[in-house]
Amino acid sequence: MLRGGTVHRVYSVVVFVILASLDNVAIGIVPPLYGSIGDDFGVGEGHIALATTIMFLISAVAAIGWAYAGDRTDRKPVLILGTVIWIAGTAWSGLSAGYVSFLLAQVLAAFGLGAVASVSFSVVSDLISPRRRGLVMSFWGLSQGVGTLAGTLVGGILGHADWRQPFLVTAVAGCAATLLYVFTYNVPRGDSQPELAGIDYDERIHHDHLPIILGRRTNIWLILQGGTAQIAFGSLVWLPVLFRARAEDQGYSPGTAVLVGSVFATIFQLGAALSILGGLAGDRLQRRTPRGRALVAAVGVLAAVPFYVVLFFVPMRITVPDGAGTADVIRGVLDNVVTEPTVAVCLAIAVFALMLTSANSPNWFAMIADVNPPEHRGTVYSLGNLVNGFGRAGGNALVGVAFQRLAGAFPPPLNYAVGLASFQFFFIPTGIMYWMASRTVADDMAATHAALLALSKSSDRGPDGDVGGDPPVAVERFTAQQDPGV
Repeated sequence: MLRGGTVHRVYSVVVFVILASLDNVAIGIVPPLYGSIGDDFGVGEGHIALATTIMFLISAVAAIGWAYAGDRTDRKPVLILGTVIWIAGTAWSGLSAGYVSFLLAQVLAAFGLGAVASVSFSVVSDLISPRRRGLVMSFWGLSQGVGTLAGTLVGGILGHADWRQPFLVTAVAGCAATLLYVFTYNVPRGDSQPELAGIDYDERIHHDHLPIILGRRTNIWLILQGGTAQIAFGSLVWLPVLFRARAEDQGYSPGTAVLVGSVFATIFQLGAALSILGGLAGDRLQRRTPRGRALVAAVGVLAAVPFYVVLFFVPMRITVPDGAGTADVIRGVLDNVVTEPTVAVCLAIAVFALMLTSANSPNWFAMIADVNPPEHRGTVYSLGNLVNGFGRAGGNALVGVAFQRLAGAFPPPLNYAVGLASFQFFFIPTGIMYWMASRTVADDMAATHAALLALSKSSDRGPDGDVGGDPPVAVERFTAQQDPGV
């Protein structure tokens, strides 16, 4: 393939999507197996949930260092090193002989996982021209959601008989993806930015740039919104546990209940695939107003809250062959979607709720790229990811405590339903912060575009075009930059 050509770039984006999904698989395989791993090590589910919480936190903190290194140096070796580390930690998790060993393995994997999202985000933003930013970022964000779903599914299907198998399979898949990554295009920084077409852009982040980054008010709201959003999203990690408890309440054996919980949770989260619509809506509205992406995200997360609350209380009647093989149980679950009205109603509500909240992800990614120059994007993303990590860890840990406290008043599975429904109200402050970002984004975009355009005009090199064929964008027309006709 032509180095740096269209085919090479498309291949590179696809590989980044695969890497972004696999690192979420590594996180998603643990929750469905809380009980199985805990029983094997002689500890409670809370101890294994603690490992997931620690994983979220360490990954988020490590991402800042990885992102800074990526914004300062060549990003490709940084990403390869991080990938190798999380693969080693995941394989070690599957081979652990005791709880302490498992916990240390998860810590190692989390450290490596911090590199994947933050550094690859910076690279992908340089591969995509601004006019396609929302759409392509929706695919990149979707890959992470798909990875979490795949982890839930892999954990339940491969791990219901042997919990170690999903970790080992994921590690092998990570090795294959790393080999594919070696052949990706090592994209120059700022390569797809219209204002920098034809410029040898060699700007790098420095330690004294943090005040500049935080001086862009939109960055503040984009970073902080993840704290409350991820508390709600983090609680959804327990969705397989809710469905497992419903199956057990209907008399199914533990092995079948784990499998039912994993499959139902996977099916019910398919609405996240509709994040593509959120990315398209953000791109379209952005052509009319620089507030477009922020408004789409704000409306999405606020409108989803009542649907989530209803979802957890709609009764479900599960009919699958108890004690049957994996294929038969999965077939039974899929049949329920068609034959059981309660399951069909739950699925419709879940798909719609997840479609609304999924509008958050692609527009968040795109706004970070919109208001920051190329050398700041990875670091801003990692700062947001740090807050996301603490929020997600808090949601995952606090909802577990809530389930235990609620169990005294509400027997399972009702305690899980009440706990999950309560945590969805954390989406409300998230929506408010996106609304606040919509009020500052125009000024921050204008300032960033002005700085990049000034650098372009000061260069004596002529423009040679970017990946999407966009011409340099004048400051007064930055709201129209994503229109293919510009």
